[in-house]
Amino acid sequence: MPQPKNAKRIRPNMPDYGITGDETDGMLTWDWLDKQMEKSRNYWVCTTRKDGRPHAVPVWGVWVDNTLFFSSGTTSVKARNIAHNPNVVVHLESGDETVIIEGKVITIDFKDPRKPQLFKDYAEKYSFDPAEGDDPEKGNWYELQPNKIMTWLESDFLESVAYWVFDSV
Repeated sequence: MPQPKNAKRIRPNMPDYGITGDETDGMLTWDWLDKQMEKSRNYWVCTTRKDGRPHAVPVWGVWVDNTLFFSSGTTSVKARNIAHNPNVVVHLESGDETVIIEGKVITIDFKDPRKPQLFKDYAEKYSFDPAEGDDPEKGNWYELQPNKIMTWLESDFLESVAYWVFDSV
């Protein structure tokens, strides 16, 4: 999947690490990011409780058309946190092949036309069909809208580190 038009890849300015924003050789590509997100089994979703305390939990999800979709029961801690503050951080399990996404999640409508394909992709990935129990009273589906993505390879941090910043859609 090509890089979204509203995303700009940049080299972070980290002078304490010897990285300046004008060095671009070796940065990871959107294709690499896309593959990491697509193949990942678990996505860690970090939210904030009303009193400001953090909450992190792994979820299953699908990466479709440069977008992460995941679900949650409506009474779960993460769903209550998202209802209060939709700003989240999502990251993958690996610290060696790192992807961290900062953004906002929106609840997708129960009748969203993308849901049949999302459910099909989800069922293929996890051998579990969410459509069998898709009750709008019991669960929410979310779409992550990124504002910043950070990627790097631990083995080659200085060369590989790349950020994507997003314009508003």
